[in-house]
Amino acid sequence: MEVILTVSSPPHIYGRDTIQRRMRDVLIALSPACIFGINTYGISAFYTIAEAVMAAVIAEYLFQKVTGKKVTILDLSAVITGLLLAFNLPPGVPFWIPVIGGVFAIVAVKQLFGGLGQNFVNPALAARAFLLASFPVDMTTWPIADGVTGATYLAQIKGNPGFVAQAGDYMALLFGKAGGCIGETSAVALIVGGLYLIFRKVINWRIPVFYIGSFVVFSLLIGREAFLDTNVIFEVLSGGLMLGAFFMATDYATSPITPKGKVIMGIGCGFFSVMIRFLGGYPEGVSYAILIMNLFVPLIDKYVRPRIYGKVKVKA
Repeated sequence: MEVILTVSSPPHIYGRDTIQRRMRDVLIALSPACIFGINTYGISAFYTIAEAVMAAVIAEYLFQKVTGKKVTILDLSAVITGLLLAFNLPPGVPFWIPVIGGVFAIVAVKQLFGGLGQNFVNPALAARAFLLASFPVDMTTWPIADGVTGATYLAQIKGNPGFVAQAGDYMALLFGKAGGCIGETSAVALIVGGLYLIFRKVINWRIPVFYIGSFVVFSLLIGREAFLDTNVIFEVLSGGLMLGAFFMATDYATSPITPKGKVIMGIGCGFFSVMIRFLGGYPEGVSYAILIMNLFVPLIDKYVRPRIYGKVKVKA
């Protein structure tokens, strides 16, 4: 029997990197924030995380089985989607919310557009936006430590322009005692996880650095009440900025591929986050800022291209 081999042109480079290996690194990076979230909110946070992850994995498995596609749940991407969705939910929400969100993220946002790498917006953030529009009360009921509900720091600032942060407030934001979504409880945990991903070269440093940096600049320029009238450190530590900068805006499928494009992505996310947070009616703007910039990614990639090696610029 004749065997015909098709060989691509050289060079042939073998790499040990795989999707599963990268997803495993992301899981490791998310672990500190996961531990802080469960430690702060207790068993309700654990249940929310488990429900979102199970819904995402089962939805991917069933969809791929029904449509005759290769089952890819072992690449861990569905686990990451479910975990990031849970990180964007208040702990203790009714069980159907993370379940509906997990199914929506996987089926409507990921699989219907072709699967991993084909989605044009971040699945977890799209699911959060869908849930926020569908279940606004449940999605904006914020438990704080010890089972007590109350307004988040950003909601307090929005409703009280004269709000002054105390030393204890900074410690709460840094070490996981602030009210909010499960994944927002500890800025330190998120920063440690983000630095791990940069060190492992899973994500590029440009998006988070320019995201946070531009957020600081625009916060000072626009100001809560006037020019330079912003507690920048408190704004940076509050809400989902760290989670979005390191783990959401850097998603491979929904972020630019060029270095310049990543810079533009980061600056755009910072700009829209400040505009929505300061000037909009919603106290937080990270999720919508990233989703808006996801829509600009094809345009950014089209016009911000690296120069072709050896190409000679034609003189007019």
